[in-house]
Amino acid sequence: MSDQKLVGIVLVSHSAEVAASVAELAKGLAGGAAAVLPVAPAGGTEGGGLGTSAELICAAAASVDRGAGVALLTDLGSAVLTVKALIAEGDELPDGSRLVDAPFVEGAVAAVVTAATGADLDAVEAAAKEAYGYRKV
Repeated sequence: MSDQKLVGIVLVSHSAEVAASVAELAKGLAGGAAAVLPVAPAGGTEGGGLGTSAELICAAAASVDRGAGVALLTDLGSAVLTVKALIAEGDELPDGSRLVDAPFVEGAVAAVVTAATGADLDAVEAAAKEAYGYRKV
């Protein structure tokens, strides 16, 4: 499976701990594919504080790029704005990088589980977006 082109997933949060925990949860729920699944957290600032770092986002995106595109899921505010700016600039993120409008936790789980099947970027994005419809009651 390591030669297969997989969609990479970057989870961008204002908190390094939140991004890492959501990545761990999503990979855990993806089962056996988690060992090779390209998922990376990009949380907080370089100094470890709360915030958003374009440099951390770019490094995470580069680390998960396997040639099938990169889905970037964000929590809120400056995370969204920073990813939008990086995509608009067009030269800092891997080709095929896309901001996915989805709930952070549920969307991340859906995206990672779907990407683990070898699905393309459109399918990964669709699965993440469907998470807006998850009802809890």
